[in-house]
Amino acid sequence: MNNRVQIAILTTGGTIEKKYNETDGSLRNVGSILDDVLRHLRLPTLRVRHEAVMSKDSLEMTAEDRQKILSAVRSALELDDAVLVVHGTDTLSATGELLHAGLGELRKPVVLTGAIRPYEFRDTDAFQNLTEALLASRLIAPGVYVAMHNQVLKFPGVIKDRQRMTFVRAGRDH
Repeated sequence: MNNRVQIAILTTGGTIEKKYNETDGSLRNVGSILDDVLRHLRLPTLRVRHEAVMSKDSLEMTAEDRQKILSAVRSALELDDAVLVVHGTDTLSATGELLHAGLGELRKPVVLTGAIRPYEFRDTDAFQNLTEALLASRLIAPGVYVAMHNQVLKFPGVIKDRQRMTFVRAGRDH
């Protein structure tokens, strides 16, 4: 039995991929951290196809950017067993809702993830969230989800709880 899985990881930027600039003290999206993270994981039955869609803070994303993400996810669904979108958490819910509405009936899972703190920071949640999202993409039913902080939530109706700094179901007492 061959249980080898191919996952497309589409990177879009966000806090998870921000790099610290020592010269001016800023945090910026200047490229993907994905290859560095994947080098530290044991994934013997997983094949990853990485596509850098953009490198932006999600607060700077436009409607055109979200359409570009939707198009990239559609293309990836034709080639891969699952799609993982690395995204900034500030507007991840907006992209998740767009993907849910725009992809129709799915035969494969689409998982969004990100981080509250950049991968380069010692107290980052990036490594945990990427690992959880990779595992979730192999185990969950078709649909659009966010996987972060030891939970997997299905769209529609997922929002960022800024007080708790995680995602919750809309309308849930938080």
